[in-house]
Amino acid sequence: MTTVTPLEKLISPLGGQVIELQQLDYDAGGMSLLRTRIREKSRFTVFEIDPQTARLWGEALLRWAQTQPQTVPPTQEPE
Repeated sequence: MTTVTPLEKLISPLGGQVIELQQLDYDAGGMSLLRTRIREKSRFTVFEIDPQTARLWGEALLRWAQTQPQTVPPTQEPE
C-alpha cells in the first residue's frame, strides 16, 4: 500500500497544463518520492524522483527563473 499526499497544484497560464506534486510514502518503508503529474488536455506525464534529484531540479528551475524579467502572465483555468 502507498500513501499519496497532495503537495501542490499549479496551472501553467500559457499552455493550460495542470502540474500536480504529490509525496509518495510506501508502507514497506524507505525514502519518500516526489511524484510530478502533468496533464495537458487528455495526455498525462507522470514521473517519480528521489529527494536529491528533486533538490537539484528545483535549484535549476530557480536559477533559470531568477535570470528572467519579472512578468505576471494571465491566469487560465484548466479545460
